[in-house]
Formats: sequence, structure tokens, C-alpha cells
Amino acid sequence: MTEVTKNDFTEEGKIVRKIRSFVRREGRLTKGQEGAITECWSNMGIDFVEQMLDWNEVFGNNNPVVLEIGFGMGASLVEMAQNSPEKNFLGIEVHRPGVGACLAAAKEAGVTNLRVMCHDAVEVFESMIPDSSVSTLQLFFPDPWHKARHHKRRIVKAEFAEMIRPKLIEGGIFHMATDWENYSEHMIEVMNAAPGYENIATDGDFIPRPDERPLTKFEARGHRLGHGVWDIKFRRNA
Repeated sequence: MTEVTKNDFTEEGKIVRKIRSFVRREGRLTKGQEGAITECWSNMGIDFVEQMLDWNEVFGNNNPVVLEIGFGMGASLVEMAQNSPEKNFLGIEVHRPGVGACLAAAKEAGVTNLRVMCHDAVEVFESMIPDSSVSTLQLFFPDPWHKARHHKRRIVKAEFAEMIRPKLIEGGIFHMATDWENYSEHMIEVMNAAPGYENIATDGDFIPRPDERPLTKFEARGHRLGHGVWDIKFRRNA
């Protein structure tokens, strides 16, 4: 999940640049993924509409809401939902094969506390996520855009931090993870400068991988090769 800009125009014809949370890379759906979307969307899918969600209506309860941006193929998101039935999970992903894979895995696991959206997360936040309603926001392994000239495309920047803060409950957590050290340093720099947040780390800037974030196969392979992973948690304090 990465960030680019898109353009709107004022009445005078001037360009208004807006952030977006992704670059669309649409792949081909497998039959299983397509079937899962067809079969499971009515129960687990949420269509984009310009109307605020009511979490009690969405999930049938008032349990804490964990929202993940860019869940990839959804394996870890399904595992988290399965491990924490006392929480509600919403995943936002623009890659339809990933959405299909996530729905297929959720159906197989029998989870009922997971919903998914296939849309730009920035537009979802602007139009559908109520203020002070998300207990945890997760952003795991976003596109690092490792070349210096592409750093401006990274999703974690001042505007993004400002956009998501009012959506978190007081004391809500923004949890980031990356396997690019340079991006982790960038995340710390952005979030330290963002008003209304505090780093919950007690020893330096980073925290050990928390139990609630599953260890992915990709991450486990990286550990074996000596690659690092950096977890970061900032709390909304204002």
C-alpha cells in the first residue's frame, strides 16, 4: 500500500493535489478468489458510500474496532480476527485478488468479526470512518519507495498522520511495521513531529513485535536471512 497524488480542479481550473493511499496494481483473480468475493461479499464486504459507518450496525456489537490499511492477501488479518473474537476488524485493500484471498481464508476459518473493503483508504477515512471510533489502526509493511526521489510517495507523512488522528479514540493506537530501516526512521520522524501523538516505546523508538501481530512467512524468512523488522506504536493523546 503506497501513496501517490491525484488531481482535482477548482472552478477556476486550478489543480488541487490530493493524497491517495495506493498505486493500483490489479492482478487476475483466481477462480477461488472470485468465488469468495461472490459468495462472501454480502456478509463480509462493505461497499464505498459517502456516509459514515455505524459500527454497531456493521458488526452487531460495540466491541473495539481494529482497522488495517493494505492487508495484502489477508492471512495475518484473518489470523488476528480469529485470535481476538472480542474485537472487530476492518481491512481496506485495493488489490482485488488480495480481497478475494482474504475472504476465502476468513470463510475457511469461520470468523465473524471481520469486514473488508476494496477502495482507496484515504477516501474511506474521509467519508466513512466516524471520529473517535477506531481503537487501533494498523499499517504493516507499506511500500517503502526506497529510492530517495520516491520518498514523497510514502503513505506515512504529516498529512496522513493529521487525517487519521481524529478517527482514533482517545488513547487509540497507530501501529506501524516495516522491514526497511530507512522507512522506520522516516515514520519516527513524521510521527514525532505530528501533534497529538506520543510514542509508547519505553526503550528507544521501537517496540518488540507485539503478540497480536502474527509473524508472516515473509517476515520469518527475513529473520533467517538476518533482515530486521521495526514495530512502532504511537498513541493518540489529544
